[in-house]
Amino acid sequence: MAIQSHASSASANPAPEPAPYTSRYVQAGKLKLHYLDYGTAGAKPMLCVHGGAAHAHWFDFIASGFTADHHVRAVDLRGHGDSDRADPPAYAYRDYAQDIANVAEALDLRDFTLVGHSMGGIVSVVYAAMQPERLGRLVVVDSRMHMSSQTIERLRDFGTRAPSTYPTQEELVKRYRLEPPGTMIAAPEVIRHVAMNSGRPLDDGAWTHKFDRSLYSVFEQLDAMPFWDSIRVPALLVKGERSDRVDDETFEEIRARAPQVELAQVAHSDHHITLDNPPGFVEAVRSFLQRARSGA
Repeated sequence: MAIQSHASSASANPAPEPAPYTSRYVQAGKLKLHYLDYGTAGAKPMLCVHGGAAHAHWFDFIASGFTADHHVRAVDLRGHGDSDRADPPAYAYRDYAQDIANVAEALDLRDFTLVGHSMGGIVSVVYAAMQPERLGRLVVVDSRMHMSSQTIERLRDFGTRAPSTYPTQEELVKRYRLEPPGTMIAAPEVIRHVAMNSGRPLDDGAWTHKFDRSLYSVFEQLDAMPFWDSIRVPALLVKGERSDRVDDETFEEIRARAPQVELAQVAHSDHHITLDNPPGFVEAVRSFLQRARSGA
């Protein structure tokens, strides 16, 4: 199957503006999870799930591309953003997937579109395989299906270190960097917006990042590929033009397990596609959703 290529360039468009939203909370089992509600009430539901050490604001620049015909929400996973932390740490992929199931039930999401980036894409794959009853369509954005033992070891080591602190919010914003290195394609104002929503004040007035570092100390090594055997809904893999996380071999193995899966490549983007090229991402996903609904 040919790759759908989407070449909208952030440099050829005006600087993106974050979509307006309402900050809300929902009870998901024992945890209270935070989410952003971009509207539009009564439209087809879409739920977006961020990656590791990220938060719901990763979708601020693409939400308005869907609100004309979708009720778009983005959730902070447990231990991230303004959601509760798990104590003791419980951050397995099935824990995250159960949170998505609880959110879908609490918000009465039916036939909804699930969009997951990076680690959130793997969470979405696990959810789609384990609890597909409410799901209508799946979009997995630049997610690695299997991490090496060396990467897992590095992440777990990171999780044992004391959290970084900064004397002021502005210092946190100034020193904010996306991971992995080399993916700073996004416009400076986009990075600043994400950074402004990435920190929280401590009791002593210093600032630190809005994620529970201990989630990395127990980071799970999971082979996500077998979960595709159970996924039957229309699905799209989205890869960044400069990213190597979804190569030809990975796509072909997924297609062997789930023949309905499509692949779209977004130009002028690396791993953080929703930040690097919001118009290209919206174009890719909207095109897929139109085909999925028409049965093409």
